[in-house]
Amino acid sequence: MRSPLYGPRAYALAVNSYLGHFRSLGARYRGVECILRRLGRYLSDQAARDLDSSHYEGWRESQATLHPNSRRKAEQIVHRFCRFRRRLDQGAFVPSPDGFTRLRPYVRPVIIEPEQIGHMLVAASTLRPGNNSPLHAEVARVATVLLYTAGLRCGELRRLRVEDFEEGGVVRIRESKFHKSRLIALSKSAQREVEQYLRVRARFAKDSPDQGPFLCNHSRRRRGICAYSDPGFSSLISRLYRLAAVVDREGRVPRIHDMRHSFAVQSLMQAYRKKAGDPQALLPKLAMYMGHVSVESTIHYLKLVPELALLASQRFDAAYGRRFIGGEP
Repeated sequence: MRSPLYGPRAYALAVNSYLGHFRSLGARYRGVECILRRLGRYLSDQAARDLDSSHYEGWRESQATLHPNSRRKAEQIVHRFCRFRRRLDQGAFVPSPDGFTRLRPYVRPVIIEPEQIGHMLVAASTLRPGNNSPLHAEVARVATVLLYTAGLRCGELRRLRVEDFEEGGVVRIRESKFHKSRLIALSKSAQREVEQYLRVRARFAKDSPDQGPFLCNHSRRRRGICAYSDPGFSSLISRLYRLAAVVDREGRVPRIHDMRHSFAVQSLMQAYRKKAGDPQALLPKLAMYMGHVSVESTIHYLKLVPELALLASQRFDAAYGRRFIGGEP
């Protein structure tokens, strides 16, 4: 199958060579391809013959509406591509890294409370079906449940297929981040939600009730069902946030990825509430469940929210409080 071209011919051939090289080494480079495609489209719109300094700066200015961290990431991707190209063509343009957009401070996640999830489920039931999304309400409900109770990445959930759901509430996550696949077990309540959704989906997708994308809607081009796109799915969850008025104490609205942060924090809080065993022993299991390569990656999701700090303080006080106030030798 012939590789697609992006932008002016010289630029497009270099992009195909770059992507082909790293994909032959096992990299996916989907995000990289998306960035380079956008740059190629910009070059075509400007009738440019190739990437040069002036068109690069113009492309950077066209990205002004994006978050600074996203802009910097895109600039770094283009810089690495240009350096790769320079190895084969000494006259190829390479932007200076000194001009990269400055990073913004890390955005604190909004930890969503169980009561707020309840409000989101109520809001999901109010969504009306559309011509292309007859399962709008059902998709919103089951997606909210799986994001919050299973800690799935947004992309993992969108790529799930009906065949990935096995007996006993086991879900197979295929080739996710870092090329890792894993099996996860759903809670009893999540299993019931999935089973209920699959029954409704089977009536909608009569030609493929036992296969195909799990979260699906109508496809105009294929005249069948298709998976949710990333923008469409993100818009759906953001709409639920607004309808359910989900905000934190500072009035901030969560991002879709904050559901995964909330899952990790709520899992640790449950370990503290059990008052038996060491909550730290949960971390390796949580890392495996969430598909992380190490415990350090999992710790990134664990934020010291007031409720968690109170539970930890109570656990410490119950174990050592008397010793510090002189009640015990």
